[in-house]
Amino acid sequence: MNDKLPPGQSGLSSVFLSGNDTVSAAPLATFRIGFGLMMLLSVIRFWWNGWIEKLYLEPEYFFSYRYFEWVKPLGDWTYLLFGIIALSAFLMMIGWRFRLASIAFFLSFTYVELMDKTTYLNHYYFVSILAFTLIWLPAASAYSADTGWQKGQGVPGWTITALKVLVGVVYFYAGLAKLNSDWLLHAQPLAIWLPAKYSIPLLGDLLQQRWVQYAFSWSGAAYDLLIPFLLLWRPTRIFAFILVVVFHLLTRVLFPIGMFPYVMIVSATIFFAPAVHERFLNWVSLTVRSIWPGSRSTTEENISALRQAQQGAQTQVQGKVKKQSALPPYIVATIIVLHLLLPWRYLLHSGELFWTEEGYRFSWRVMLMEKAGYTNFRLVDPDTGKSRVINPGDYLTTFQEKQMSTQPDFILEFAHFLAREKKNASGRQPEVYVESYVALNGRGSQVYVRPDLDLTTITFSTPRTEWLMPFEDSIYGL
Repeated sequence: MNDKLPPGQSGLSSVFLSGNDTVSAAPLATFRIGFGLMMLLSVIRFWWNGWIEKLYLEPEYFFSYRYFEWVKPLGDWTYLLFGIIALSAFLMMIGWRFRLASIAFFLSFTYVELMDKTTYLNHYYFVSILAFTLIWLPAASAYSADTGWQKGQGVPGWTITALKVLVGVVYFYAGLAKLNSDWLLHAQPLAIWLPAKYSIPLLGDLLQQRWVQYAFSWSGAAYDLLIPFLLLWRPTRIFAFILVVVFHLLTRVLFPIGMFPYVMIVSATIFFAPAVHERFLNWVSLTVRSIWPGSRSTTEENISALRQAQQGAQTQVQGKVKKQSALPPYIVATIIVLHLLLPWRYLLHSGELFWTEEGYRFSWRVMLMEKAGYTNFRLVDPDTGKSRVINPGDYLTTFQEKQMSTQPDFILEFAHFLAREKKNASGRQPEVYVESYVALNGRGSQVYVRPDLDLTTITFSTPRTEWLMPFEDSIYGL
């Protein structure tokens, strides 16, 4: 087992070692424990604050992701769904029936994520990616309930590398996205957000300074671009991890972004050498064994019996085993390829990305926009010409209405919903027109949706440049 690197080999070069090399399973175990713990705490926090009811039971309407319109809240059964998330997260953390637990977590968590597009956050998407990836990794092959908290055997090197790539891409792509004129030349949207934090002790007055807003913008871009490489390189790893902790705790103080900072801090531990993880896990193992007397001897007997059974069956199912063992690397490789390519899909669309938002989600564009908007809908009877103004607040919560007012696909979806509602009530299909104004990153408000266009004639495949008003400025960059 290659617990230590060959002389002169840096952590940066080690990440490119052969994926078939056997390495310590400790980093995977630490990642599993930390990920499961963060998810369990997230669910407890979500439930404790009453957000299940507020976000998924009280609203009358829910915005859907395209192709996932069938995913809806389950009424009071939604509590059971969150219970499954909590239980599976706990089982992942302790490593009991890990494969089944990780499948249950991925399916239940992703279902909740898809129930209402209003609640979209980058870190929810990242959690789904990590959860799906963990299904295919031997993250419970050591220091788990399945192994009696033993050190276990080594794992293929690619299993560690895969997680490093997934975490590193999130940072690096977030840094690339910050290389735009609004962020670098105008410190937007931080110039809007930071002054509002005047009540924070020690920092409040400082955040009013224009140079501080620029410093935050430039240092944020530099941090995201460089931190993956600083974590990979052994001489800078400790310093980089300190930066990770400071950066994410500071963002947690400044912005209401939930558990995301802690998820990223825990995820960054995957870059540490196996010896670091083993010291931590040995302490965890001793603690668990002291709470769970007799687990060591019982588990060792089970492991011995299991190995004998596996050896006896190996010659009979060798071809099948080889076929199964070849599957996870290809699946994880596919995840990584999609992880790398999906953020670039915006290049397939025309128009200003921040304005049309075609390809904006699922691309690690974190906190780059401040949009404020106002939207009303006017239904017109095509036979009589009579019109009626609809207040979105009659159907949507305050949070949903705020999200809808500045996002094109929300506006279009709600327009089609209103048309269906009217048609079901009267038997006639109305025309739906929108009065919409949006201000982007401190600019003046301008008309957003073409006011002369009946949105029922627009499909979800229609380019948004055809039914949105042109953006009256330019934003340069990626």
